[in-house]
Amino acid sequence: MHLQILLLLALLSSITATEPIKIPGHHVETTISPRARPDAPSGSYAPAVVPCPAEKPSIRRANTLSKRETDWLAKRRANTVDPMIQFLNRAAIEGFDAEAYIKNAAAGVRDLPNIGIAISGGGYRALMNGAGFLSAADSRIPGTTDKGGIGGLLQASTYLAGLSGGGWLVSSLYANNWTAVETLRKGGKDSNIWRFQDSIFKGLEVPGIFDTVRCWADIVEQVAQKKDAGFETSITDYWGRALSYQLIDAPHGGPSYTFSSIAQDNDFSKAQTPFPMLVADNRAPGTKIISINSTIFEFNPFEIGSWDPTTYGFAPIEYLASNFSGGLIPSSGKCVRGYDSLSYIFGTGSSLFNAALLKNLTGVDGLPKVLTETVTEIMKTLDADNDDVAQYVPNPFLGWNNATNPTHDTLELDLVDGGLDKQNIPLHPLIQPFRAVDVIFAVDSSADTIYSWPNGSALRATHARTKSAMGNGTLLPVVPDDTAFLSLGLNNRPTFFGCDINNFTLTDPQATMPPLVVYLPNAPYTHMSNYSTFTPSYSRQDIDGAILNGFNAATQGNGTLDRNWPACVACAVMSRSWARTRTAVPAQCASCFQRYCWNGTVVVGANVVAGGGGAEYQPAFKIADGSHSAGVRRVGLSASVLMVAVVAFLVAL
Repeated sequence: MHLQILLLLALLSSITATEPIKIPGHHVETTISPRARPDAPSGSYAPAVVPCPAEKPSIRRANTLSKRETDWLAKRRANTVDPMIQFLNRAAIEGFDAEAYIKNAAAGVRDLPNIGIAISGGGYRALMNGAGFLSAADSRIPGTTDKGGIGGLLQASTYLAGLSGGGWLVSSLYANNWTAVETLRKGGKDSNIWRFQDSIFKGLEVPGIFDTVRCWADIVEQVAQKKDAGFETSITDYWGRALSYQLIDAPHGGPSYTFSSIAQDNDFSKAQTPFPMLVADNRAPGTKIISINSTIFEFNPFEIGSWDPTTYGFAPIEYLASNFSGGLIPSSGKCVRGYDSLSYIFGTGSSLFNAALLKNLTGVDGLPKVLTETVTEIMKTLDADNDDVAQYVPNPFLGWNNATNPTHDTLELDLVDGGLDKQNIPLHPLIQPFRAVDVIFAVDSSADTIYSWPNGSALRATHARTKSAMGNGTLLPVVPDDTAFLSLGLNNRPTFFGCDINNFTLTDPQATMPPLVVYLPNAPYTHMSNYSTFTPSYSRQDIDGAILNGFNAATQGNGTLDRNWPACVACAVMSRSWARTRTAVPAQCASCFQRYCWNGTVVVGANVVAGGGGAEYQPAFKIADGSHSAGVRRVGLSASVLMVAVVAFLVAL
């Protein structure tokens, strides 16, 4: 089986790279060094049985934040005060004394703005576009704190969530010493970090270190070690290990690096970084379709679990695969460490690629008959064994919350790509009432239209879920339908949702106000960044162009499109805090809200083809003439279209 997968994945070809271009802008000179650690006790990809601590790990109910997160937050909120003052002072909202206000609010913490950032899924397209936003928000990069910049927003943020391709970005940052995007983009000598010119399905070639054959031989051996240690493996193991060679700058892709080791890092433990979170969906036993009511699971440095009323519990992520039963490890039970491989976690959240890539191999022209038959047989086996998902065995939530937990009586917890329920922006962890997030910067790289541009579908899906039985106290502002979204141009510029707090009636006096959402869709500012979700490789020019395009979207071209944009971002940050303290909104912010807030209009323009995702939406460049992208428009099946095809294929088996 290992050899079959190696041969099959090696068949996928990469796109030929063109000559690199130097990305315009500023550079930060830092070195790449590992933050997540080689923490697996086996020293390899394999988990290992270890003695349990004196106080055995247990499952907790999801009726509050964990003590570890609460303790961490006390430090993080205090650490955001100075960066927030600096950011607001640079934004210079007219008539507002930011320093006096924030220092006064800091005394009670509750009135401090609480910022979250959500990076959507969408493969490498999402990683690169999200990277552009984070680079613009990072004050460590020279120039981002100059006029027109929004540098410091990242340092003032509390939470950073990623899904699928966005999860690759978040994971890579934490795996590499919270390194600035610009450093990862440039890479290093004899390093594969962010070397997206090479398709990982063909193989990674690092001069003097690896060639294609040795790389895949290593991956197969790493996964075999996990299997030989007595743990279930799936295509997700291979997928995550392959990705790690591009995302983790460590020998052999850091096979023993764990997600929980982020919590041990000195800077993270001192709360000098935002709190990272990834999401995945549960595929309940006996089901194939991932619906909007599927249970959503969250990964963070402390825990894995779900806020949903189904599972409604969290397990300590460091001890995944331990013998939990009914929330406890029995006296005869064993503890396991190292199962939370960093690559397995970000592979889990992007497992959409598992079945899609193998399925596509069946249609490759010229594929030898013997290999075609092998692919077909593997697909049947995967469907029968559920190996197309990430298998968490033993299920940490076995015997837990039996009345509502769909996996309470199964030894296996199956998790899949977090975007398969159409919630492609990881808003779910950020709208939990216990976290009381005030503003979410939602960076959307979804492929909702034919030509792989977003149309707000992810926002609508999450809003709909908050109104369902799975809502469980979560709130999100309403957004217009897909046709109106395109008609009003909300997918082609920043839009604020939920500006007017008078539109929300809270029946529970203890309930928090829904966050204001700053929606930042992928749009062609200086580069046609609408690559297919499943494009496996990119030229150096395209990588630089896509990241720069995301930077321009975040800054509106460093103020080229709106010189007041930094102030408007600051107004969004302050909005909920002002509401709590009954502070009058400055006139400049009122002007910003008039320009960027969706006011409820749903009139459809005649120039938009009805049907939303089927609309032939083809935008023009927003800045300059697109010279940075060589004027090429990328066309391909959108992620949503391909997902439907994949699901249909699996159901038909």
